[in-house]
Amino acid sequence: MTTTRAPGAGTRSAVPAEAVRAGARAGFAARGLLYLLTGTLAVRIGLTGSQEQADRGGALSEIAATPFGAVLLWTLGIGLAGMALWRLSEAIFGAAGPKGDKAHKRALSAVRCAFYTGSAFLVLSFAAGERGSGEGSTDRQSRDVTSRLLDLPGGRWWVGAVAVGIVGAGLWIGGRAVMRKYRDRLKWATLNTYQRRFMDVTGIAGGVGRGLVLAAVGVSGVKAAIEFNPDEAKGMDDAIRSFAQTPAGPWLLIAVAVTLVLFGLFSFGQAKWRDV
Repeated sequence: MTTTRAPGAGTRSAVPAEAVRAGARAGFAARGLLYLLTGTLAVRIGLTGSQEQADRGGALSEIAATPFGAVLLWTLGIGLAGMALWRLSEAIFGAAGPKGDKAHKRALSAVRCAFYTGSAFLVLSFAAGERGSGEGSTDRQSRDVTSRLLDLPGGRWWVGAVAVGIVGAGLWIGGRAVMRKYRDRLKWATLNTYQRRFMDVTGIAGGVGRGLVLAAVGVSGVKAAIEFNPDEAKGMDDAIRSFAQTPAGPWLLIAVAVTLVLFGLFSFGQAKWRDV
C-alpha cells in the first residue's frame, strides 16, 4: 500500500495515498461538471429569460434527463465524496507543499471537508430518488437557514455575521484568482505554454466569477439581517439572477455565467494538473 508524507505534515501511514489522490481528482472533475452545467443554465437564463434553475439542483436535473443520468449522478456523488476524503486527509495530516501542516490550513481543509461531505450527501440523495435536493434547493435552503438563525436570540447579528463572512470569502476567492495563487497548487513547471495559458484564463476569470456569485449571496444575507426578513436571502440561483437587475441588465448575468463555465473548465484542469 502506497503512503505519502506531505512536507512538514504527519506520516500518512494508515492512508492509501493513491486512493486519496484519485478521489481528489475525481472530486475536481465532479465540481467542474457541476459548474459547467450551472454556468450553461445561467447563460440560457440570460439569453431567453427561462425559469430553469442555475444552481446545483438545476445541474442535477439536467444530468438526470440524459440517457445515462442515473449512472452519472452516482458517479458525481462518489467523486464529491472523494473530494471530501481528500480534504479530511489534509485536515488530519496536512496538505501537500510548503507550510501544508499549518493550523489555519488544516482548519480550512476541515471546513472544505464538511462542505463537500454535505454536497456529496445531497447529490447521492438525489441519485437515490430524493428530489428534495433538486430544483431551487439553494434558494430555499438559504431562506430556511436564515429564518432559523433569525429566530435565535440576537438572530439578526448571527445572520449579519455569517453574511459578512460569505462576502469576505467571495472577495478572498476572487482576489486570490487575480493574484494567480492557484499556480502554487499546480504542477506548473510541467505545463507547456498552452496549458499554462488555459489555466490562467480559466483560473482568473472563473475564480473572479465564482467569487462574485458568492459575494452576491453574502450581500443578500446582509440585507436579510438588516430588514429582518429571511425572504431577502438568496441562494446561488437567485444570486446569479440578481446580476440581471443591475444597469447592465442580462448581459452582466451572461458574463458572470460564462465565468462559471470557465471555472468548470478550470476544475477539469485541476483534476489533471493539481498537486495532490
